[in-house]
Amino acid sequence: MSTSGLGFLLGGASIVRRVFDGVWPGAVLSAALHTWVLTRIAQTEYGTFNQVLCLLTWIFLNCLFLLMVRRAALAALLSLGLVELLILVSQFKFKITWMTATFLDVMVIDPDSLAFLMSAVPGLRMLTAAIVIVFVVCMLLLTLCDRTRISRAFSGIVAGVSLALIVGLSNAVPEQPHETFQGVNHVSNFTRSAVVSLSELADSGWLEIDRASANQMALFSADETCTPQSRPPHIIMVLDESSFDIRRAPGVVVPDDYGRHFQSTDGVSRTLITEGTGGPTWYTEYNVLTGLSTRSFGRMSFHVTRLAAGRVKRGLPQALRRCGYRTFTLYPAYGAFLSARGFQRSTGIERMIDAHEMGAGDVEPDAFYFDKAARLFAKEKGKELDGERDKKHGTAPLFMLVYTAANHFPWTTTYRPDLTPDWTALNADPETDEYVRRQTMSARDYAAFVDRLKREFPDESFLIVRFGDHPPAIAPRLIAPGLSDAQIAERIMVRDPKFFSAYYAIDAINFTPADLSSAHETLDAPYLPLVVLEAAGLPLDSTFAEQKRILQRCEGLFYPCRDGAEARRFNRLLVDSGVIKGF
Repeated sequence: MSTSGLGFLLGGASIVRRVFDGVWPGAVLSAALHTWVLTRIAQTEYGTFNQVLCLLTWIFLNCLFLLMVRRAALAALLSLGLVELLILVSQFKFKITWMTATFLDVMVIDPDSLAFLMSAVPGLRMLTAAIVIVFVVCMLLLTLCDRTRISRAFSGIVAGVSLALIVGLSNAVPEQPHETFQGVNHVSNFTRSAVVSLSELADSGWLEIDRASANQMALFSADETCTPQSRPPHIIMVLDESSFDIRRAPGVVVPDDYGRHFQSTDGVSRTLITEGTGGPTWYTEYNVLTGLSTRSFGRMSFHVTRLAAGRVKRGLPQALRRCGYRTFTLYPAYGAFLSARGFQRSTGIERMIDAHEMGAGDVEPDAFYFDKAARLFAKEKGKELDGERDKKHGTAPLFMLVYTAANHFPWTTTYRPDLTPDWTALNADPETDEYVRRQTMSARDYAAFVDRLKREFPDESFLIVRFGDHPPAIAPRLIAPGLSDAQIAERIMVRDPKFFSAYYAIDAINFTPADLSSAHETLDAPYLPLVVLEAAGLPLDSTFAEQKRILQRCEGLFYPCRDGAEARRFNRLLVDSGVIKGF
């Protein structure tokens, strides 16, 4: 090789060495990571406002990490990891709950929710470990090759400006509740929810409480006892998934005997005003177990069962246990879902039997859960069942909350057509007709359950209270066909009762309801425990006696009465009594 050729190679090697010893590798890698994120913003964020807010969030995260590590590529990698993790978690949550991730998911991390996540995604532990290892290796490599150093003063100024813009934009255009149901804008929605949540938490705390009533005498004493004057009935509550009287919608055709399912033993059809519409079963679950309002948690109401677990210890099951009842729930999902098991334990449920323990699939006919309820009742009453006997609690009255699931969305597919082989379509809209068909299945299965109780337990008395947990997602367009989606959303935002109206019905076997004076024809859901206690003829503890006075003053309204003032005062009394703690 000639001297000139050797000099050329050595010169080239020197240039390469100087390049890799300089800032170019870090700059190139940093540019690649930023390009990746811009692509992800275009894929997941819709609308100029959301894209700008997401971009500001990306800038803020980078500057935050630059304050710690100063390396541009490493800061971009750490920011990218957070953004991708947020999008992945938000998409997963949307598949399960039809809501994207919010900042409250970070504020309220609990063992039950983590256990649910791990059980719902097989192999997640191994996948998580592998991702962490790869991420750490990439961080180490970037640390070695990224020679850039960004001034902390510059990073701090840019972080402050971007944060100020994020707060200003989030307050100027606050997130609307319906936006989390759209399944997009994962990062921008999370950012806005962080601004709003921290602001509300600093302003009013987790729970709305009347601060002016702090010196009132405590309402409840742990020493209160319950002595029924006569043998009380067994109590069964049936959560009738997504059920309402569809005859309220114009033009919908139903079977001739459709209305019977919504009538109580006295022939009256009653309306239950729920606090959620279209999906959040756990809102009504909170109402009917605690007798309280989810709206007292403000924007944090979506997490109500997670927040209440271990903190809210007042409710129907607790009152029944003082009256000698044993308390159960038959739950059609994993007990860890939204901390349901921990929440129900706090309210007085001794044992939750979840989908895993029952061997339930994704969606089972209502008859599946009614069969489990009848078998559980037989076992607890000491009857022969699979060669076993349990006489320990054979004379105690039982309380069961039985969830059903057959009427769960979607109604765009025909669920178990083999269960209705003679069904003839009644409505031109297939989704509406499928909804009516499933309601017919539910009514048939419930009637069979009542007949079974009468046949197998002729000497036992039962009070059965059924209720729809919320109107279905298809209800708004059926109830108000002349309104646009935007107009319907506006009516839902102002809590128009017609969009929150389900039903409740009171039935009895070998028993006459003792007192139905609180069973108004239209009733807010938090009052349903009071109705159950009075119908069963049980004495009211001091908290339910006070709540009855609220019902009478407010004529069936709870949180809407005096714009929430009654609910806030009642929360204050319960806090002072020690049955609500930790808020």
